[in-house]
This record gives sequence, C-alpha cells and structure tokens, in this order.
Amino acid sequence: MKGKQITAIVLIVLFAASSVYVGCKDDTKPKQKERPQQTQEPKQEITAPSFDADTAFSYVKEQVDFGPRVPGSKAHSQCGDYIVERMQSYGATVTEQKTTLKTFEGKSIPVRNIIAAFAPEKKSRVLLCAHWDSRPFGDKDKNQSLWQKPIDGANDGGSGVGVLMEIGRQLSLSPAAIGVDIIFFDAEDLGTAEFAKDGQQEVLNDGFTTSWCLGSQYWGKNKHVENYNARFGILLDMVGAADASFNKEKYSMEFAPDVVNLVWNTASKMGHGNLFTAEEVEGVVDDHFFVTRGGIRCVDIIDTRTQIMAMGLGGYTFANYHHTHNDNLSIIDKGTLKAVGQTLMQVIYNQ
Repeated sequence: MKGKQITAIVLIVLFAASSVYVGCKDDTKPKQKERPQQTQEPKQEITAPSFDADTAFSYVKEQVDFGPRVPGSKAHSQCGDYIVERMQSYGATVTEQKTTLKTFEGKSIPVRNIIAAFAPEKKSRVLLCAHWDSRPFGDKDKNQSLWQKPIDGANDGGSGVGVLMEIGRQLSLSPAAIGVDIIFFDAEDLGTAEFAKDGQQEVLNDGFTTSWCLGSQYWGKNKHVENYNARFGILLDMVGAADASFNKEKYSMEFAPDVVNLVWNTASKMGHGNLFTAEEVEGVVDDHFFVTRGGIRCVDIIDTRTQIMAMGLGGYTFANYHHTHNDNLSIIDKGTLKAVGQTLMQVIYNQ
C-alpha cells in the first residue's frame, strides 16, 4: 500500500512538471536541427616497411663466422665491434656498457652490453632486445667429449641479433614515429652447466639472482640513460629455426599481457599464427625477467616446445639442438626470421 501511494505522488509531480514545461515552451522559435553525433574514426593501420630475411640471415652468418662469441674470447671482441659499427652506420646513437662479472664457476669475465638508440630525442620509446653471446658449453650434447667445447649459437643468440640488426637497418631507411632502443645483452648464456658439481650450483639471493642473464641483470640496475623509460620491451631468443613454436610464456603474460596480445594478434593477422601459438607455457627465466625487474615491462618471444603437465600451465622443453653443437647455421630458416621480423616491425610502426 505504501509503495502505491509513493507511485501516485510521483505521477502527480511528473504531470505537473510536464504541464509547466508545455505552457512555457515558445513555439515561435525555429526548431534547431539535431547535431549528428561525432564518432571517432578508427586509426588507420600503417603498413611497415618490408623486412628483408636475406639480409637478416646474412647477419646471423656473419656472427657465426667469427666463431663462438664467448665473453673474453677474440671472436666475442670482434663480433661486438661488428655490431657497434653496423648500428652506427645505420645512424643509431650507440652506448656500450662494459663491466666485469662472475660466472657460476667464480670466473671473472668481461661483459659488454651494446645499446643502439634510434631517434634518442623522442620521449615515446619502445625497447627491443636479444643476447649476442653464445654458450661456452655444448653440455646437452649426447657426446660427452663435446660438453666443454663452445657452440656456434646460430639460433641461440645469433638469430635474435640478426633480426634486430635488420630492423635497425630498416629504421635508418624509414624512421618510425617513436624512438626505438635496441639492446644487445651480453653474458646471457653462461649459466650453470649440466655437468657442474654440487658446489657450483647457482645460489639465489636478493629476491632473484641467477648465473644466467648476467648482462640484463647488470643493465636492470645500471641503465644506460638516467631515468630511462620505454612503453614496453620485447625480447627475442631463439627465433630462427624452421620448426619454431612461440608460445605465450607465463612471465610475459604476468608482466604485460596487453603486449603479448598485441604481438601475437599482429602475427596472426599477418598469417603467422602457426608460429605464434595460443598455447601458454610455464615461465622462462630470460633477459625479459630482469628488464621487467628494472622497470620496463618486457615480453619474451622464445622458441619453446610444449609438454603436457598434470596441473597448471603447460610445461615446456627446448628443441633438440638447444645447447648442443647442432645449433649451427643449418637450422636457421629465412621464413621464420621473416615472420618474427615483419611482425615486430608492424608493431613498432603502428605505435
């Protein structure tokens, strides 16, 4: 009963208000035309310049031709100089971070991060990265006599660098609207060997320190530019094999799911969904982990092979060439380099 009374009162008030409105309306004034509602036109997608897979492949070959790029070796020094010279020839402002760090064995090694900045004056920036050193051990080889011998690292190291060098060349020919920083991290692949003794196993401390990714750990705590900032980062690792599988890695999904979706959706639209899969796998402790710890959200494009696990995300393993002497130029596929490089460029040129 109370509800009906309230309803009646409301109706009386509304009727009175409408009567007042009608009585006051001036019918002598011309009616104004309703303005059409403005709708924001969708941003037109830019077609990025064409990524040259032949050139990217030549960059991978030139790295391998120096020999294994193990920190402290002649090949490492020569290849570092080669990367610097190439990036400078493409108009990048190159900064080098040089320091000395210790391996899991306690050996002191020279570490050299190489940073190539394109359009350093622009505040809006994107970070691309890969490691340029190669594994000093073939510790997953079936032949134990090869465990102590360094590998070529054509895919694990060389492929990511080759793709980024070609992107640098394209940026010199057709600058993007944003600034792009390309970082070649050193000493990523010096982590604890499969044959290490118990006393040589890595010890985690200060939240997360590991014998892997030494160069990115150092950069994360010692940026090349004070108050450095970028909208996001993308890491490339093992991006050149013919049968590659780029699954969505757990840490990437935690750090920057929007960036993962941006990259993977772009790849799918470009017809590379067979490489950039919808599968999610457990986290990989890679350079992107320490870039994110350093304040820049970073995702990892890394070749992982899924394994079924009883619970949670899918497990992963790496291809059978991983950390063996089969990681040589014969496994590098120009089609895979093209798919990764063109996808990245499409992302960059539409920022």
